Amino acid sequence: MRRVWRGIVRTIFWSFERGSWPYDLMVIAIVLFVLLTPRTLFHDQPQTTAQASSDVQLLSEDSTTQTRTYRLDATMLQPQKRAKEPTPELERETHDILSRTVSDLKERTFQVKRIDPVRAGDGSIAYYDITVQPDFR
Repeated sequence: MRRVWRGIVRTIFWSFERGSWPYDLMVIAIVLFVLLTPRTLFHDQPQTTAQASSDVQLLSEDSTTQTRTYRLDATMLQPQKRAKEPTPELERETHDILSRTVSDLKERTFQVKRIDPVRAGDGSIAYYDITVQPDFR
């Protein structure tokens, strides 16, 4: 019994020599645990989608030009990526956000046609109105 207890204590306090078979066995057990344990067991899922989808709203849909206008909350962009006028980087960022958060645009191709910044009362940018043209083939 003493031998079993000593083995448990050595395992808990990790007192095996490096390169010994108990050490290697523990490393293998840890690696298998990390690789084979499902993420759902720890509830470690990103929580950004539910909140992000509420920050993107469909404003209008024009069937003649086949465009849609979405309102994107400016706080979804990092402060250094917010621009007062449309830039290629702003277009790329808004395209990525829309493709992640809008269910109609997920896994589909679309083009950002226009970006209109909407200013708050203090002059800062509160929203971006983004007009897109989806390719619904």
